[in-house]
Amino acid sequence: MNIIKSVVACSIALGLAAPALAQSAQDAEQNEVELDTLKIEDRTADVNPYAEPGAPYKARVSGDARRVKPLAETPATITVLTESRIEESGLYNLREILDSQPGVTLGSGEGGNQFGDRYIIRGQEARSDVFVDGLRDAGLAPRETFAIEQIEITKGPSATFAGRGASGGAVNSISKQASLDYNFHNIEVTGGTNNLLRTTLDSNFRLSDQLAVRANLLFNTEELAERDPARRRRYGAALAVNGKLSDRVSVLLDYYHLTVRDRMDLGGIIANSAGDNRPYNDIPPYAQKDDFSNATVHTVTGRIRVEMSDSFTLENATRYGTVDNGFVASQVARFNRGPNDPVAPGALDYRVSNTRSGWQESEYFADRLNITGSFDMGGLKHNLSTGVEYTTYDTATRRGAGVTGAYGFTATGAFNCISGTGTALNAWCLTDGAGNLLGNRETLLGRTGITKATIPNAEWKVSTLAGYVLDSIDVTDWLTIDGGIRFDAYDYDLKILNTTTGDINVTNAGFRQHYRQDDTLWNYNAGVTLKPTDNGIVYFAYSTGSTINGGESDDFTNCGYGGLCSVTLPDGTVVFQTSPEKSENFEFGTKWNLFDGKLLATAALFRTEKSDLMQGSLDNYSTTGSLNSGKIRVEGIELGLAGNITSRLSGQVGAAFMKSKVLESIVPAEVGRRLANFANNSVDAQLRYEIFDGFVLGGTVTYQSEMFAGQADSAAQWNDTSNTYNARIPGHTIFGAFASYKINDNFTVRVNGINLGDKIYYTAAYRSGQFASMGDRRSVRVTLSGKF
Repeated sequence: MNIIKSVVACSIALGLAAPALAQSAQDAEQNEVELDTLKIEDRTADVNPYAEPGAPYKARVSGDARRVKPLAETPATITVLTESRIEESGLYNLREILDSQPGVTLGSGEGGNQFGDRYIIRGQEARSDVFVDGLRDAGLAPRETFAIEQIEITKGPSATFAGRGASGGAVNSISKQASLDYNFHNIEVTGGTNNLLRTTLDSNFRLSDQLAVRANLLFNTEELAERDPARRRRYGAALAVNGKLSDRVSVLLDYYHLTVRDRMDLGGIIANSAGDNRPYNDIPPYAQKDDFSNATVHTVTGRIRVEMSDSFTLENATRYGTVDNGFVASQVARFNRGPNDPVAPGALDYRVSNTRSGWQESEYFADRLNITGSFDMGGLKHNLSTGVEYTTYDTATRRGAGVTGAYGFTATGAFNCISGTGTALNAWCLTDGAGNLLGNRETLLGRTGITKATIPNAEWKVSTLAGYVLDSIDVTDWLTIDGGIRFDAYDYDLKILNTTTGDINVTNAGFRQHYRQDDTLWNYNAGVTLKPTDNGIVYFAYSTGSTINGGESDDFTNCGYGGLCSVTLPDGTVVFQTSPEKSENFEFGTKWNLFDGKLLATAALFRTEKSDLMQGSLDNYSTTGSLNSGKIRVEGIELGLAGNITSRLSGQVGAAFMKSKVLESIVPAEVGRRLANFANNSVDAQLRYEIFDGFVLGGTVTYQSEMFAGQADSAAQWNDTSNTYNARIPGHTIFGAFASYKINDNFTVRVNGINLGDKIYYTAAYRSGQFASMGDRRSVRVTLSGKF
């Protein structure tokens, strides 16, 4: 915002030509440089305050104040996607944006993981390690970008910043805040193929020198290409208030709301070993019109910022939120009709075979007091960030299949084919037996009376009190030492409930499924940075992470899915329980600011090891020993480039070349195998070229090598019959393009082509291969933007 202030001051001076306002030659030169920068930035629209002036694809600093150094001097791999980068990509929701990023893959849970989006960073579960403005964004709802300034992806364990979890990395979105500098209004209307209509409004009202209000609104509706009646419908609102109580005290308040009314199918399915363990590409759309995937998010955040001196700043942030999710989704099976089928005996067909459903209700509270400051001590310059944090999360969940699942219903649709050797119609088939899709395939089940079950099958609670100290010490102009320590004292309580009585469930072995644990996690980071020139650094960094619920998310854990394993006797006595998992990362990297600071080039070699992995088989609870029996390793190199390459060519390019390995396992045969949902190689590039002032052409390419399904943090599923991995997700390359033209000072039109080759590809699969999530097919989007 300093640029805007300088421009306004300079404009007044030029207009009045008053000698009293004449500036020194040095000040005039400075203003001249800033005015030149604004040839690239748009004065009438808000400018990302964290981006490098004049280089909209390059982030200069993190939006998290605890990152006390510019990103080019921070000894860690942090990929930052600026607002301009996100807008020009034509992508809207966090899931599809992260799916394109190197080192990040998607996962799929049982039931298609309709509880929001599942992210895996460097092979490790991270869907609960999503933050907004540095505070954990609890609840597994889909996430939109209409109120986001930039997205920051930290690669590698980072628990000193993120707290519990963050064993493979974390995602932090920086929200748009109200500006006291000036008024602006930005409205965008997008229309496109697949009946896409998206409208966003971003308005900032400077009510006085001390008060500003900013509103962001969203309306989005679209069908999924080639998967009708699957759809996405989202409505959102974000309201931010900035109040300046004095020169040193300010208050920020914001409210965020998102309503999701999607209808998703579960994608494809994986072929058996005879089919090369790949997804079938011929699975027709099979979602039923009464399927739904709904979510409602409400979040309120308040912050008070006090500049205690020119060197020290105190900020207290408080957040309260609720997230309600619910879904009913149909499942498909590929099969041959039975020999007694009256229409097409033995014919290949597809049947809607099952209904997955679930709901989740989450409530959370967080408060963090943080102090940042710079000071000299003992001849050394310290850049300090220290604070305390308290969080509490309370989640009730129910999942299930069929009419007795999380949502009960009556299926009134008549069967139209035979599955098996019987003689009675017993299945719903999608075709007429000759390969022609039925006209009523979207209503085959005829569900009526869909009713939410009232008793959850799990109640998950955790409260955490944390404290941390992070310091970056400039020993000399060319040597910096970084260090940090954090504790998280947690109280964890998980109850698996009998869905009939609501009481704590008891296993067949007579063990109560009530898992309680309280302990303190300690995590660290350290680094040494050498600065051989003013524009480059070489660093070595070490960091750790700790996870209390294994490869599961913050809503439910299960011994058979990499979650907390415990044995509790009927009287409440704990026989044994697993301990937190631990991860550590070693990284050697370099970062260079090139072309007058407009381009950032990065490279990092890393090795991450995670030990004490929770392992077990479904409902296989042993009374002896510990199931912290796993250990995995991920290592590789990550490369990045972001900013201006020439005066007209800019972009962002990232690549990760990695390998994974199971080092220890409760199943000896798994040792040496690769991790599930892990791509060895991935590349993402987005480039833009300004043909002439106001006219830009650009392109995108995303490549991801093959993956194999399985439980996160564990070995990919193996098929002993074919002696190969059980469920293969083929590699893919996706191309896109965009063009934008500035009609005048207020209006710009942009055209985006997504997946221009109409590639059929898959982003994730459930470990058995019953679900293979499909990526979006080709779409074209036209956006008219008005900025005032």
